[in-house]
Amino acid sequence: MTREIARRLAFHRQVVPPEWIDYNGHMSEGYYSLAFGFATDAMMDATGLDAAYREATGCSLYTVEAHLRYLRDVAEGARLAVRTRVLGVHGKKAHFTHELYVVDGAAADPAPDAAPVATTELLALHVDQKAGRAVPFPDAIRERLAEFVEAAPEWAGRAIAAVAATE
Repeated sequence: MTREIARRLAFHRQVVPPEWIDYNGHMSEGYYSLAFGFATDAMMDATGLDAAYREATGCSLYTVEAHLRYLRDVAEGARLAVRTRVLGVHGKKAHFTHELYVVDGAAADPAPDAAPVATTELLALHVDQKAGRAVPFPDAIRERLAEFVEAAPEWAGRAIAAVAATE
Protein backbone atom coordinates (compact mmCIF):
# COMPACT_ATOMS: atom_id res chain seq x y z
CA MET A 1 0.00 0.00 0.00
CA THR A 2 1.40 3.38 -0.98
CA ARG A 3 1.24 5.97 1.71
CA GLU A 4 0.32 9.60 1.33
CA ILE A 5 2.98 12.09 2.42
CA ALA A 6 3.21 11.93 6.19
CA ARG A 7 2.02 14.81 8.30
CA ARG A 8 4.93 16.88 9.53
CA LEU A 9 5.45 17.67 13.15
CA ALA A 10 5.65 21.35 14.02
CA PHE A 11 9.11 22.86 14.50
CA HIS A 12 10.21 23.20 18.12
CA ARG A 13 11.52 26.74 18.65
CA GLN A 14 13.88 28.25 21.18
CA VAL A 15 16.39 31.07 21.66
CA VAL A 16 19.94 30.34 22.88
CA PRO A 17 20.28 31.87 26.37
CA PRO A 18 23.61 33.26 27.66
CA GLU A 19 24.10 30.35 30.08
CA TRP A 20 24.34 27.95 27.11
CA ILE A 21 27.49 29.67 25.84
CA ASP A 22 30.86 28.09 26.65
CA TYR A 23 34.42 29.40 27.00
CA ASN A 24 34.83 29.27 23.20
CA GLY A 25 32.01 31.78 22.74
CA HIS A 26 29.43 29.43 21.25
CA MET A 27 26.77 26.98 22.39
CA SER A 28 28.28 24.27 24.59
CA GLU A 29 27.87 20.70 23.37
CA GLY A 30 25.57 19.57 26.16
CA TYR A 31 22.99 22.20 25.25
CA TYR A 32 22.57 20.77 21.76
CA SER A 33 21.36 17.62 23.52
CA LEU A 34 19.10 19.70 25.75
CA ALA A 35 17.56 21.50 22.74
CA PHE A 36 17.01 18.11 21.10
CA GLY A 37 15.50 16.81 24.34
CA PHE A 38 12.98 19.65 24.34
CA ALA A 39 12.13 18.74 20.73
CA THR A 40 11.57 15.13 21.79
CA ASP A 41 9.22 16.38 24.52
CA ALA A 42 7.31 18.40 21.88
CA MET A 43 7.08 15.31 19.65
CA MET A 44 5.76 13.29 22.58
CA ASP A 45 3.12 15.94 23.30
CA ALA A 46 2.06 16.04 19.62
CA THR A 47 1.71 12.27 19.36
CA GLY A 48 -0.22 11.54 22.56
CA LEU A 49 2.71 10.59 24.78
CA ASP A 50 2.11 13.73 26.84
CA ALA A 51 1.89 14.28 30.59
CA ALA A 52 -1.70 13.01 30.78
CA TYR A 53 -0.66 9.78 29.04
CA ARG A 54 2.29 9.31 31.38
CA GLU A 55 0.09 9.94 34.41
CA ALA A 56 -2.63 7.55 33.22
CA THR A 57 -0.36 4.71 32.07
CA GLY A 58 2.92 5.07 33.94
CA CYS A 59 4.63 4.72 30.54
CA SER A 60 7.04 7.04 28.76
CA LEU A 61 9.70 7.10 26.06
CA TYR A 62 13.28 6.47 27.14
CA THR A 63 16.11 7.25 24.76
CA VAL A 64 18.42 4.25 24.58
CA GLU A 65 20.72 5.29 21.73
CA ALA A 66 21.65 8.61 20.14
CA HIS A 67 24.06 9.77 17.47
CA LEU A 68 24.62 13.54 17.53
CA ARG A 69 26.50 15.51 14.87
CA TYR A 70 27.77 19.05 15.54
CA LEU A 71 27.98 20.81 12.17
CA ARG A 72 28.27 24.55 12.89
CA ASP A 73 28.78 26.84 15.87
CA VAL A 74 25.72 28.50 17.35
CA ALA A 75 25.92 31.94 18.97
CA GLU A 76 24.16 33.41 21.99
CA GLY A 77 20.73 34.77 21.11
CA ALA A 78 20.39 32.60 17.99
CA ARG A 79 16.81 31.66 17.16
CA LEU A 80 16.62 27.88 16.87
CA ALA A 81 14.11 25.68 15.08
CA VAL A 82 14.21 21.90 15.41
CA ARG A 83 12.65 19.71 12.72
CA THR A 84 11.61 16.27 13.94
CA ARG A 85 11.04 13.26 11.71
CA VAL A 86 9.58 9.98 12.91
CA LEU A 87 11.36 7.30 10.88
CA GLY A 88 9.58 4.28 12.26
CA VAL A 89 7.63 2.76 15.10
CA HIS A 90 7.31 -0.94 15.83
CA GLY A 91 6.40 -2.90 18.93
CA LYS A 92 8.04 -1.01 21.76
CA LYS A 93 10.58 0.97 19.67
CA ALA A 94 10.49 4.42 18.08
CA HIS A 95 13.18 5.71 15.69
CA PHE A 96 13.35 9.44 14.98
CA THR A 97 15.65 12.30 14.08
CA HIS A 98 15.99 15.98 14.90
CA GLU A 99 17.65 18.63 12.75
CA LEU A 100 18.65 21.89 14.47
CA TYR A 101 18.53 25.09 12.39
CA VAL A 102 19.34 28.72 13.12
CA VAL A 103 16.50 30.88 11.82
CA ASP A 104 17.55 34.26 10.48
CA GLY A 105 15.63 37.51 10.67
CA ALA A 106 11.87 37.47 10.99
CA ALA A 107 11.46 34.08 9.31
CA ALA A 108 9.32 31.61 11.21
CA ASP A 109 10.88 28.52 9.65
CA PRO A 110 14.31 27.78 8.19
CA ALA A 111 14.70 28.50 4.48
CA PRO A 112 13.95 25.42 2.36
CA ASP A 113 17.63 25.18 1.36
CA ALA A 114 18.99 25.85 4.88
CA ALA A 115 21.57 23.43 6.24
CA PRO A 116 21.19 22.18 9.81
CA VAL A 117 23.75 23.25 12.42
CA ALA A 118 23.39 19.91 14.24
CA THR A 119 21.51 16.64 13.85
CA THR A 120 20.68 13.69 16.05
CA GLU A 121 19.28 10.26 15.38
CA LEU A 122 17.55 8.50 18.27
CA LEU A 123 16.19 5.13 19.22
CA ALA A 124 13.71 5.16 22.09
CA LEU A 125 11.81 2.49 23.98
CA HIS A 126 8.29 2.72 25.37
CA VAL A 127 8.89 1.94 29.05
CA ASP A 128 6.46 0.97 31.78
CA GLN A 129 8.09 2.86 34.63
CA LYS A 130 6.44 0.77 37.37
CA ALA A 131 7.47 -2.55 35.80
CA GLY A 132 10.89 -1.17 34.88
CA ARG A 133 10.85 -2.66 31.39
CA ALA A 134 9.97 -1.84 27.80
CA VAL A 135 6.43 -2.67 26.67
CA PRO A 136 4.66 -2.40 23.29
CA PHE A 137 2.96 0.86 22.38
CA PRO A 138 -0.82 0.80 22.70
CA ASP A 139 -2.39 0.61 19.22
CA ALA A 140 -3.70 4.19 19.37
CA ILE A 141 -0.25 5.62 20.18
CA ARG A 142 1.53 3.44 17.61
CA GLU A 143 -0.99 4.52 14.97
CA ARG A 144 -0.60 8.18 15.93
CA LEU A 145 3.20 7.95 15.67
CA ALA A 146 2.82 6.13 12.34
CA GLU A 147 0.88 9.12 10.96
CA PHE A 148 4.14 11.07 11.10
CA VAL A 149 6.51 8.43 9.67
CA GLU A 150 8.51 9.80 6.77
CA ALA A 151 11.65 9.01 4.82
CA ALA A 152 14.95 9.25 6.66
CA PRO A 153 17.26 12.15 5.82
CA GLU A 154 20.39 11.13 3.88
CA TRP A 155 22.62 11.39 6.94
CA ALA A 156 20.58 9.00 9.12
CA GLY A 157 21.96 5.54 9.80
CA ARG A 158 25.60 6.49 9.59
CA ALA A 159 28.16 5.16 11.99
CA ILE A 160 31.19 6.89 13.44
CA ALA A 161 34.22 6.03 11.35
CA ALA A 162 37.03 4.31 13.20
CA VAL A 163 40.34 6.10 13.51
CA ALA A 164 43.52 4.06 13.35
CA ALA A 165 45.61 4.12 16.51
CA THR A 166 48.82 6.10 16.30
CA GLU A 167 52.12 5.01 17.74
